[in-house]
Amino acid sequence: MEPDDLWGHWTGILLSASLLTAWIPPAAAQPTLAASPLNTSHGDKGEKVVVLSTFGTPWTPQSHGRFSEPLATPTVSVSPATAIEQRAMVTFHCDTGDTDVTIQWVFNGLPLTFHERMQLSTDGRTLTILTVQREDSGAYQCQVHGVLQVQSSRPALLDVNYGPDPVQIKLEPGVPSGEVAEVIEGSTVTFRVETQSRPSPAYTWFLPSDSISSPTTETFTIQSMSREHEGTYRCLVSNSATQLSLLGALKVHVFERLTTPRVVSPGLNLVENASSVALACQTIHKEVGVQWFLRGQPLLPSEHLVLSPDNSTLVIHGLRRDDTGPYTCEVWNWGSRAQSEPLKLTINYGPDRVDIVASTSGMVGTIEAGLNSSLTLQCRAESKPGAEYRWTLEHSTTVHIGDQLIIGALTWEHQGIYNCTASNAVTGLARSASVLVKVAGPQSSLTPGAIAGIVTGVLVVTALAAELGYFLYVGNTRRPSERKTEDPIHEATQTSSEEEPPTEPSSNRLRPEYDNLPKPQRQIGVKKVLMNPEPSIYSRIFPSV
Repeated sequence: MEPDDLWGHWTGILLSASLLTAWIPPAAAQPTLAASPLNTSHGDKGEKVVVLSTFGTPWTPQSHGRFSEPLATPTVSVSPATAIEQRAMVTFHCDTGDTDVTIQWVFNGLPLTFHERMQLSTDGRTLTILTVQREDSGAYQCQVHGVLQVQSSRPALLDVNYGPDPVQIKLEPGVPSGEVAEVIEGSTVTFRVETQSRPSPAYTWFLPSDSISSPTTETFTIQSMSREHEGTYRCLVSNSATQLSLLGALKVHVFERLTTPRVVSPGLNLVENASSVALACQTIHKEVGVQWFLRGQPLLPSEHLVLSPDNSTLVIHGLRRDDTGPYTCEVWNWGSRAQSEPLKLTINYGPDRVDIVASTSGMVGTIEAGLNSSLTLQCRAESKPGAEYRWTLEHSTTVHIGDQLIIGALTWEHQGIYNCTASNAVTGLARSASVLVKVAGPQSSLTPGAIAGIVTGVLVVTALAAELGYFLYVGNTRRPSERKTEDPIHEATQTSSEEEPPTEPSSNRLRPEYDNLPKPQRQIGVKKVLMNPEPSIYSRIFPSV
């Protein structure tokens, strides 16, 4: 072979030789390549032998390497290409014309991971899957590894049919309760079948109502669910490749849309501490939950507030005045709630302690007010319904109705103990309070009647004295000659004991007015002065009262 031919061969294998690791010399002698004629010779089977020189000993052969022709592209065959899960054995074969090569298998672009269901021949050219499963589906390749060369086959596809898996029917929207789905009346729902199958299966629905046409797809929708749609829904899923069929079922319960409940109280006249009341939550729906609320917050049961086992009744034991509420009840199912209007209880109580308040001061027990002044007394007590008030004065039969007692001008007769009674007709209770009223004025205990009596007496005495003076004047003018010169003051003055005393007024009418007057020590006499009269001329005349 000419040198030019050798150089052409050299340029073809130069890159491969640079990567060669099989002919690495000792560390002391590193190989080098030079652009000079190579020593070549023909080896066995037509292979070309290249002699590499090393540093320090050019052209001295130290090691030898053999370079093959480019590898041919392998091919992969699979049998069968379509299999049924767990029913078939699948064999892959890698076909290549090269010898002294290594075979590697690739699955879906990654080195194949072997498991107990796989077998590999000694030369690596045959791969067997003993029991095929769905995860074995995919693209298989074989790679041929030669000296410094790799060749990959085209992918061979394995299709594994399987299913259907167990069938589940789902309802949207809906709440599963065991094997039952619950929906609200009037809602729109969608039925969906969930299963795994290859190829896609066929669907056959069996519905509880003839009003719905049977669909043939994995989903279908019912507009405005009603009670006639209640029942069991079944779907048969069939795989034509595996010849398998499975049936799924779902029971559907349609709840009525809830209407507003009502809280009912049987008692009207509720009395504090004396009554217990049962509140009922009335609803037309069955199989609903009930919850109670007090003042807008969830009610907490206690010995005072007791709920029935189904929560439909609330019993309040020993009513207190703060148990008025309001109370509401709420009925609910999984998708709907309805709450009643609030109920407020009227709880009657009282009257509590009675207090008397004066206009001139606060709460009092004794009041002292001036004569002829005004006085207002206010009676009050906590009570529901409002209490009825009655005023009385001791030793008097007069009764005043109302919470206020107004005296325009105080007199001595207004002194005394005033009593106010507050009563509640519903609870049947009554309470009282008293106040002492004192009238302050001039130091006199005379009543107006006594004063009038005194004035009348003074007028009578004045009239008597005037008439007596007139009598004396007439006598003196008729007998002036008979007068004596003696002083009349020295005349013996005698008390007219023969005269009748003035008639006393009736004790039934005037005595109370004079009870406070001082009684005289002796009778009041009337003196008569006679200027030497002749007994035959004058007679005794007594003035009338």
